[in-house]
Amino acid sequence: MQQQRQQAARRSASSARRFLKKNAAIALTVTATAAVLASAPSASAGTGPSGYSYRGSAVTDVRTAATFDYAAGEIPENITANPDGSVTLSMLGSCAVCERTHGPQLMRISASGQRTVLVTGQVGEAISGNTRGNDGTVYYSVWAPGNAARNGVYKLLPDGTPERIAALPADAGPNGLAIDPAGRTLYIADSLKGVIWSVPVSGGSATPWLTDAALAPVPTEALPIGANGLRFHNGALWVSNFNKGTLLRVPVTPAGAAGPIRLVAGGLPNIDDFSFLTPRSDVVFAAQNGSSSQNGPDRVVVIYPNGTYKPVLTSADGLASPSATAVRGDRLYITDGGVPEPHDAKLQTARINFPALT
Repeated sequence: MQQQRQQAARRSASSARRFLKKNAAIALTVTATAAVLASAPSASAGTGPSGYSYRGSAVTDVRTAATFDYAAGEIPENITANPDGSVTLSMLGSCAVCERTHGPQLMRISASGQRTVLVTGQVGEAISGNTRGNDGTVYYSVWAPGNAARNGVYKLLPDGTPERIAALPADAGPNGLAIDPAGRTLYIADSLKGVIWSVPVSGGSATPWLTDAALAPVPTEALPIGANGLRFHNGALWVSNFNKGTLLRVPVTPAGAAGPIRLVAGGLPNIDDFSFLTPRSDVVFAAQNGSSSQNGPDRVVVIYPNGTYKPVLTSADGLASPSATAVRGDRLYITDGGVPEPHDAKLQTARINFPALT
């Protein structure tokens, strides 16, 4: 009997060791994942265009999810990933290097690939940024150069009718859109005036929320575009400056005012729209739309909170004027405007390899 009890005790101890070993492995995996969600990598991740190394590919399984007719003005500019698996795309309809013969569109593509045109704009203007409110309301920017009657921010009413909720000056360049977590205020990146505007989601007069040289374009550039992508994230507005190649973070004070601007990363020419790895993570996927002005590479980079970054997709992966990214779960979405010939305008998807980002 004593021998049986000893054998049982040994079996129990062995089982406990296996259990602890298994759960230690799980704990290590969770810890590794948490690291990429909350903190920056070591310097071995690389800074800027210099060499970098990491375990495996951070982004894999790159595929074309949809193709578009560039000649018909289907030039994707911005993207919102929706909870139901669909995406909402802003189609420029015109751009600096293509004929202005087609109006822009706001398009939804369902998870099954069905396309629905939500809005068609006028020839000569562009639908640039778009975002989604907590209640599902779709908001979008119309960049109508010189046309004060059209320039501004719009929303779709429940019946699908577009309504302008904020007018902007005729010389403003409304681009990226962001909405605060409470769902009460919209922020608009002005690519021409170096301004971030704010307006209640219910509509009203747009107010300059922040004006700063860090948001302004470079007048001598082929495409003079300053503040571009815009996201409200972790108590701050994050904004990219296309010409200056910077990603900036602007804290929002309890009173709703702009705090001091902080440079997150620089040296990223033609940085366009961007997204975050998770709602809590400060790790960013940013599109560099180099071929839109022949001013740098076409690539998607991961930017860490300490300012280091590394390319994860390039033209070798099919990028063609990448203009925006969006993340849902472990899926990364990339819009390609297709500016260079053969004008390969499309929507790409890829899979995020979380362990490779640590």
